[in-house]
Amino acid sequence: MAAPSRTASDAEFSALVHGCWASLYRTAYLLVGDRGDAEDLVQTALAQTYASWHRVRDIEAAPAYARTVLVNTATSWFRKKGWRKERPTETLPEHGYEHDPSDRPSLVAALAQLPTRQRAVVVLRYYDDLSVAQTAHALGCTEGTVKSQTHDALARLRTLLGEAVVPQTLGARHD
Repeated sequence: MAAPSRTASDAEFSALVHGCWASLYRTAYLLVGDRGDAEDLVQTALAQTYASWHRVRDIEAAPAYARTVLVNTATSWFRKKGWRKERPTETLPEHGYEHDPSDRPSLVAALAQLPTRQRAVVVLRYYDDLSVAQTAHALGCTEGTVKSQTHDALARLRTLLGEAVVPQTLGARHD
């Protein structure tokens, strides 16, 4: 006999939002590199999570589900042709966009230079501390793809930031 199905409640969704907002926001910020876009991404991902909330059977898995929705939403944003082409500002910059070191550390700037998939892999592996298997599941790809994208991303970050910031021992194939 099948176990009775369980439906997640609105109160449990509210608890998820309160418990995961900060973590989802930090992940989103590292993926998109802009505070406003990160907030929009989290809101969109949580709205999509809520739309499927009636299907949640295991509340313990809800944070991982929300993070997967967030990453998939970001990926779909990146595919849009006009993604990040225009930025509203009060004044136009003299010589392009300048990074404020106190606002955007060099690591975030270097992350922004990575291709979308590499950035997502680095954020999920080293910021969200997901395993290779968990990262592959979140991105819908193979573990081999995660490993190769991690290797390539770390090599690029070493070029951009130097060996002192991203040592050769980080991202070894056995992790």
